[in-house]
Amino acid sequence: MKLASFIHAGQPRYGQVLAERLLLPPAEFLARHPDLLSVLRAQVLGELEQALQAGAVSVDAAQTQALPVIPNPGKLICVGLNYKTHVAETRRADSEHPSLFLRFNDSLAADGDELLRPAFSERFDWEGELAFVIGRGGRHIAKEDAFDHIAGYACFNDVSVRDWQRHTHQFTPGKNFPGTAPFGPWLVTRDEVADVRSLALQTRLNGSVMQQASLGDLIFDIPTIVAYVSRFTPLSPGDVIATGTPGGVGDRREPPLYMKHGDVVEVEITGLGVLRNRIGTDV
Repeated sequence: MKLASFIHAGQPRYGQVLAERLLLPPAEFLARHPDLLSVLRAQVLGELEQALQAGAVSVDAAQTQALPVIPNPGKLICVGLNYKTHVAETRRADSEHPSLFLRFNDSLAADGDELLRPAFSERFDWEGELAFVIGRGGRHIAKEDAFDHIAGYACFNDVSVRDWQRHTHQFTPGKNFPGTAPFGPWLVTRDEVADVRSLALQTRLNGSVMQQASLGDLIFDIPTIVAYVSRFTPLSPGDVIATGTPGGVGDRREPPLYMKHGDVVEVEITGLGVLRNRIGTDV
């Protein structure tokens, strides 16, 4: 299934994406599980599919406003420096372990949202990525079991304010400006992705390709990430992990290239859709 979160008739809702229509679960199912996070925590994705088949309410997607796939994850973990091309362009040393940082939930944005560059920084940069959502929680998850804990996949843009990112050795300030991390347009459930390593990622700025990579190029693959993270913190249904960006970021170009007011940035991953946002300026 393709599952999206959105606003309909002034209320936050979720449902299945079918072309230009969105299928909402029946009212009784929504009453028990008001958002996708509650569906995942209750382990009822299968029941959701049955409810949609039995009595879905169809609405026009044009009459809705997108939300981040999971607007309120318990954890939002990002992996840095996870493609050799990005490690090379940043001139960083190889790492024995995944490089991790956290984002706050209010840094998330939806497909179609305007991303507001802070007026006091010109260094507003893209980072196209694959994100996955945990479907079954656990601690000390073995690599060979990792995919059994994943609900699905989505596009992610880890937009960064580079000067604030480099104030110290910690990335937190430059990664957490409000509404700067688009996540969507929908979640594709794991059963619809035969081999995530075969997917291709592309980031475009105003139609020009900025980044292009295969998910098979990850230094630390998804099972390694799940196993590593679950060693130091419990993973819970609805947690989100972004897997890192390939080479081609604007900050490392000669000369550097940054997103400016009116630009359009897109992240596309095979079979997962196109995540598209326009750049604005915060006042």
